[in-house]
Amino acid sequence: MFSPDQENIPTASKAPVKYGELIVLGYNGSLPNGDRGRRKSRFALYKRPKANGVKPSTVHMACTLQAAKAISNKDQHSISFTLSRAQTVVVEYTHDSSMDMFQVGRSTESPIDFVVTDTVPGGQTGGDAQTVQSTISRFACRITCHRAPPHMARIYAAGFDSSKNIFLGEKAAKWKTADGQMDGLTTNGVLVLHPRDGFTENSKPSMWREISVCGNVFTLRETRSAQQRGKMVENETHELVDGSLIDLCGATLLWRTAEGLSRTPTLKHLEALRQEMNAARPQCPVGFNTLVFPSMRRREVVEDKQPWVYLHCGHVHGYHDWGNRAEQEPGGQRECPMCRTRGPYVPLWLGSEAGFYVDSAPPTHALSPCGHVCSEKTATYWSQIPLPDGTHTFHAACPFCAQQLSAEHPYVRLIFQGPMD
Repeated sequence: MFSPDQENIPTASKAPVKYGELIVLGYNGSLPNGDRGRRKSRFALYKRPKANGVKPSTVHMACTLQAAKAISNKDQHSISFTLSRAQTVVVEYTHDSSMDMFQVGRSTESPIDFVVTDTVPGGQTGGDAQTVQSTISRFACRITCHRAPPHMARIYAAGFDSSKNIFLGEKAAKWKTADGQMDGLTTNGVLVLHPRDGFTENSKPSMWREISVCGNVFTLRETRSAQQRGKMVENETHELVDGSLIDLCGATLLWRTAEGLSRTPTLKHLEALRQEMNAARPQCPVGFNTLVFPSMRRREVVEDKQPWVYLHCGHVHGYHDWGNRAEQEPGGQRECPMCRTRGPYVPLWLGSEAGFYVDSAPPTHALSPCGHVCSEKTATYWSQIPLPDGTHTFHAACPFCAQQLSAEHPYVRLIFQGPMD
């Protein structure tokens, strides 16, 4: 079991200080099997009752008695850099009362505050992925937040295990820095992408970078686990900003600051927009029946009145068999009865994870090929971001279900038929 301190739930006596939230891409508001304990689709970081931050102190350059003591001491945080069988450099860490530390990884051991498993595109459960070899590190990364305003958050690769140690083995990329300190990278790395102009309707993505164990910034390696590190990027930092993306090689997290979230549409707002769309009584131009966007709780269950869309033209219909001739349907293409454009024909779902929206505008566009509906600026933003896929490929994906977006038609404007009366 983990303590309430690790679960990170503030006491109700006074308003808690919230640093921000981590939201896992690919889950539209909750995990398929429900959010439980430290395994959930979003995790809020609150100021802890007592600081648990650490900072580097003594460096032991050889296999000395002090180094061995630092590693075996369960009350002492340390990072071990194995250079060879004969030499290990151990960096001791001491308590830092100005910081709170939060750890993210695949392990369910108590030092991990937020348990993250591999994301399966399409919003399916990641439970089955556990049987396959996961590429997410058990102790993937750690985030520190300043306890004093403005509560700056910083990210580091690797997290401390149950013995308060981080071990970088012989095969891990590691090196001595110009000031005589040690640094290194984890096997599959921790990548970060910061948005330009904040996480707003004017946001533009920047470049993916790799973050080291000590929080230095590097260009990407040739592949995720290559021995050779990228070039150090001197003018960039490991400070997280609203909208920063963190990739753990198997799952991608979005960091939203408390201030950024205060400007984001709420679930109540998204629900009001859904009801507004339904109140306009859109109709199927073929069956003339009124279409209804299902409630957010009824996600992924296709209902009779659900709107469907032809993704290449954007005409919205109810489900019908018109033009459904198998011999004329390579790859599931259908012909729109309104304009004769051929393309995929899919049900529409409202994107209900509010943290992924860059504005509060009405949901007028559908991402393709999944059919998740969001605002135009939100669709445009996510279609521009190449998200890591596996160890060396990148492609744009739907934030609500992690499905790869179509290169030619990443999203489409929805064209509704109004009521006939």
